[in-house]
Amino acid sequence: MDSSDTQINVVTKRVRLNSIQSSTESELASRERHIGRDFWVASKLSRSPIFRSLSLSATTIRVGLLAYGAIGDEHNKAVLATSGMTLTAVCDTNAERLEAALQISPEAHTFSDANAMLSSGEIDLVVVSTPPNSHYDWAKQALSQGIHVVLEKPMALTTDQCDELMALAKDSDLLLVVYQNRRYDLDFLTMKQLIDSGEIGEVFHYESFVGGYSKPCSYWHSDAEVSGGAIFDWGSHFIDQILSILPSQVSHVSGLNQKRMWNHVTNADHAQVTINFADGIQATFVNSDLAAARKPKFFALGTKGAIVGNWDTSAGDTVADLPAIITLNRADGSSEVIPFVTTTPYEFHSSLSKFLSDGTPMSVEAKQSRDVVAIMQAAEESALKNGMPVSLQLLRS
Repeated sequence: MDSSDTQINVVTKRVRLNSIQSSTESELASRERHIGRDFWVASKLSRSPIFRSLSLSATTIRVGLLAYGAIGDEHNKAVLATSGMTLTAVCDTNAERLEAALQISPEAHTFSDANAMLSSGEIDLVVVSTPPNSHYDWAKQALSQGIHVVLEKPMALTTDQCDELMALAKDSDLLLVVYQNRRYDLDFLTMKQLIDSGEIGEVFHYESFVGGYSKPCSYWHSDAEVSGGAIFDWGSHFIDQILSILPSQVSHVSGLNQKRMWNHVTNADHAQVTINFADGIQATFVNSDLAAARKPKFFALGTKGAIVGNWDTSAGDTVADLPAIITLNRADGSSEVIPFVTTTPYEFHSSLSKFLSDGTPMSVEAKQSRDVVAIMQAAEESALKNGMPVSLQLLRS
């Protein structure tokens, strides 16, 4: 989301409130569908039970979780730990998942019908954790009902869908943002700090890799129509990291999908995205289920050194979630394993709460996640042309 356009400006709020309070009854009826929560809370003129039930003195953001899958506990615990937020509703069709949610937040109201939760008047913000091919529909419905939206990755499956959601959020003065949680991984933050501080000079080549040699699951992650494909499934994490590290303009993208072994699923067995920047920098991302030898998770070359992030296999059993051991390699031949930086838990949710309470800008913006989708979509287009480059325009400045 562009902070200059869509993040709420306090001065603008006051001006618009004066306009609202001087409006006629008929004018209010048409405006109510398009003006965000904060305006209607302050004016006390809303007909919506969502806004009538709130007051400016009660600043707690009421959060609903739409689908309680693998990421459910993480959001639940984050909301519980974040000042200014409370979990009031959880929706899932699986009773065991709802029970798991209540173990953390016993006061939450449970729903088995998403439409019922969205129209309940019990939430100000919804976290949408449904499969990717439904992100657009649920986000559009929530925004249309005056509810702020946090989407899991990817934002949607096409840039057109992303652009429509961003326009709707802007017109409604609502927050739309994607939970780019891999930006907060300690290994990535440690590497980014080294790069930002100039330890390896100017980065001109960057690689990221995830995978191994294993039979893919038969869940929706491996269904290309649902997940968007192998490029989308993990690219929504790693390509976001690439854009976070490399600020240059993107010139063109190429992609390749290999289907050679695992025929029980529709995702590619091995996918590669190459991003070429206008200043000659190149970045690649590989997601593979055919990699008997694993490449480093991160590999960055700079004019004064390099960073290698080898997978820390001692850290757990879930291969894709393993952290990297960050090693700084200097031009003089010396090397050093770098300790992880220290961070505050649940930084994304804390920034979310601050933005909704006082307008403090978030570092994660919808336009950034939209650009990730644009690159992945271009890579898929390229893959259909055997890797021919595809040019594109991003929203990044």
